Amino acid sequence: MPQTKLEKLFFMSLTVLLSVAAFTTYNVALALGSLSLRVFPLAIREMPAEFALAFLMEALFAGRLAEKLAFKLVDPASDRPAPVILAITCSTICLMCPAMSLASTALHRGIDAELLHNWLHALAYNFPFAVLTQLFLIGPVVRWTFRRVFRGRRIAA
Repeated sequence: MPQTKLEKLFFMSLTVLLSVAAFTTYNVALALGSLSLRVFPLAIREMPAEFALAFLMEALFAGRLAEKLAFKLVDPASDRPAPVILAITCSTICLMCPAMSLASTALHRGIDAELLHNWLHALAYNFPFAVLTQLFLIGPVVRWTFRRVFRGRRIAA
């Protein structure tokens, strides 16, 4: 787990980058009705704004709040790593998925009388995707990469 400010920044940046890439591609494919080659250029165009928004949300409130929520369920000092990772991941999903689904819905569909409906519709698709990708793809890839980059050395914060 990240300990220094640099490690935390690396971990958060990589997690947000991979999450935004996955979610943007997924949502563009849903909007177009299939995953085809035309999805990728459209998704890449949307990624910078989505990355900035997700990074700010994670850095300003979701990261700390997710840890507080998770640490009400587990104790990182005494519990095994797997339940701690699971608690932090699930807490982050429960905060970031609704927040980013709302932000993305407002950004791409506008703020109108259908906002609540459109947000709940997006959330119904995004939440299961978030759980599966964070637990079984993005989380493991980020932790594996983190261990390779920071193996055997401590970096001053």
